[in-house]
Amino acid sequence: MPKMKTKSSAKKRFKLTGTGKIKRKHAFKSHILTKKATKQKRNLTQTGLVDKADEASIKKQLTI
Repeated sequence: MPKMKTKSSAKKRFKLTGTGKIKRKHAFKSHILTKKATKQKRNLTQTGLVDKADEASIKKQLTI
């Protein structure tokens, strides 16, 4: 059987932490930023962790 390819979109969006959790970026930070408060934009800059319910499907896309 051939090797499994990783999903290129998932490869660009997610990174693994040292403990095996998956890091992600927040949405709503790319455009139309004038109407958003400074505090909201600052909080959207920080990375978050993927929810436990979605971890299995993302790991499958990353072929981990």
